[in-house]
Amino acid sequence: MKKDPQPDDIQRMFAREDENAESRKKDHIELAFQSQIASNEIDPRFYYEPLLAAHPTSNSLPNFQFLGKNMKAPVWVSSMTGGTGLARTINHNLAKACHDFGMGMGLGSCRSLLYSDEFLKDFDVRDQIGDQPLYANLGIAQLEQLLDKNHTHIIQDLVDKLRADGLIIHVNPFQEWLQPEGDVFLYPPLQTIERLLDQLDLKIIVKEVGQGFGYESMKALLQLPLEAVDFAANGGTNFARLELLRSNPIKQEIYSQLALIGHSAEDMVNITNRILGELGNEAQCQQVIISGGVRSFLDGYYLTQKLNTSCVYGQASAFLKHARGDYESLHNYVKSQIEGLELCNAYLRLRK
Repeated sequence: MKKDPQPDDIQRMFAREDENAESRKKDHIELAFQSQIASNEIDPRFYYEPLLAAHPTSNSLPNFQFLGKNMKAPVWVSSMTGGTGLARTINHNLAKACHDFGMGMGLGSCRSLLYSDEFLKDFDVRDQIGDQPLYANLGIAQLEQLLDKNHTHIIQDLVDKLRADGLIIHVNPFQEWLQPEGDVFLYPPLQTIERLLDQLDLKIIVKEVGQGFGYESMKALLQLPLEAVDFAANGGTNFARLELLRSNPIKQEIYSQLALIGHSAEDMVNITNRILGELGNEAQCQQVIISGGVRSFLDGYYLTQKLNTSCVYGQASAFLKHARGDYESLHNYVKSQIEGLELCNAYLRLRK
C-alpha cells in the first residue's frame, strides 16, 4: 500500500520546485525601497482589473482585418529609410518581423526609385514580409511634379516593382520650406491627392511627417476614398525640426517656433472621433494609423482603444534602434511589445 507523504517529504518537494526562493526573498528585501511608486507617478489612463483574466497565452491577441489584410497585432512599422548603407539590413529585418508577428509596414521615401533601380534591393522586401500589408512611399512634391508631367505611369510602376499593396503619400509643407534643398508646392496638397485618386486606381494612405493634421485637414481626408490616414503626430521624429538642425543659424533663429506647431496623437484621436461623429456615413475613410510619440505598448493600447474606428498604432525610432544589427535583437524587442499588449488586453480597461 502506498504511504501518504510525510511533512518532511512535502517540504523537500516544494524546496525542489522553488530552488530560487531564498535568492528571490533576498532580492525582495534589498529592492523593496527602490520599488515604491509615488502617487503622482501612477498612470491615470487605466483601470487595473487583476481579477478578470488568467495570464494571457502566446498569440492571444485577436486577429483582425486592416487594409484588406489579416493582422495578428495592431502594430505598424512606420516609414523610415532607404538609399543608405544600413537601409537594406534595416528594411529586411523590419519586414521579417512584420511577417513573424502579423504586422504591417510602410517603406521610407521611395523617391530614389522613380528613375533608377540602383537602390531597389534596399526596399524590395515582399519576400520577407509575405502577405502582410506593405506600402511604398512618396512625397506630395514628387507627386505634384509627376502629375504635371503626365508621368503617373511612373507611380504605378514604382508600386508594381516593389510588389506593394499601395502608396503612402507624405505631406510635409513645413519640412520642404525649411529644408535647404526643399521643393516648393504649386498647389494645395489636398488638390494633388484628389488628382492622383482621379487618375490612378491605387490604394492610398496619407500621412504627415511629425506634426499631425488639424481639424479641417483631417475632415477633408476622411471624406476621400483613402485606405487610411496616418496621423504622424507631434511627439515622434519632427522633420521640420530635423531640417532646421541642418540649416544655417539665421534660419534656425527665425523659424525655430514652427517645429512646436502641431497636434499630439491623443489630440488627433479626439479630433478624429469628433469628425467621424459629425460625418457619419459621409466618412469614406474609416481606417487610421496612430503614430507620433507612441513610446510603448501602453501608449499604443490606450490610443487604439480610445479611437472609434478601425486602427493600428505605428512606431519608427523604437524599431529602428533594434533593426540595425542581427534579427534576433529586433525579434526579442517586438516579442516583448506583443506580450505587453496581451497583458493590457487581459488586465487593463480605459478610464472614461
